[in-house]
Amino acid sequence: MPIIYLIIIVFISFLILSKSKLGRHIYAIGGNPQAAVFSGIKNSRVLFFAYTFSGLMAAIAGVVLASRMFSGQPTAGQGAEMDAIAAVVLGGTSMSGGLGKIGGTVIGALVIGVLSNGLNLLGINSFWQYIVKGVVILIAVYVDFIKKSGNKR
Repeated sequence: MPIIYLIIIVFISFLILSKSKLGRHIYAIGGNPQAAVFSGIKNSRVLFFAYTFSGLMAAIAGVVLASRMFSGQPTAGQGAEMDAIAAVVLGGTSMSGGLGKIGGTVIGALVIGVLSNGLNLLGINSFWQYIVKGVVILIAVYVDFIKKSGNKR
């Protein structure tokens, strides 16, 4: 069932971000909030939706994780934020905002999942796994920085 939920959520997110006015407003606010205000976008409404949607997705993820574990452990998702950030950055989303696609994030999540699974199968300590993922994030942010500085020239 988690795969079916993933497909449904990715499809809904794709529709919102790429096929709706709300999606264009989200990208506009992420790129330059002041310019978005000057163009007539009500930032508070768009941000309210973005934070509410993010909270809903976190709640769904928590319920799915708890159902897979058959219990509610308060430390079950510890470290998942690092994987989420790494997946998003690897997927091409700019850390400065305004750029990114759902498809790239899915690919980034698959890469991080394969990396985590591979490191577990190799028997590498979890502390070293955090270091490897941190280096992956740093490389992805550096590549994003180089791409942005190349576009300015």
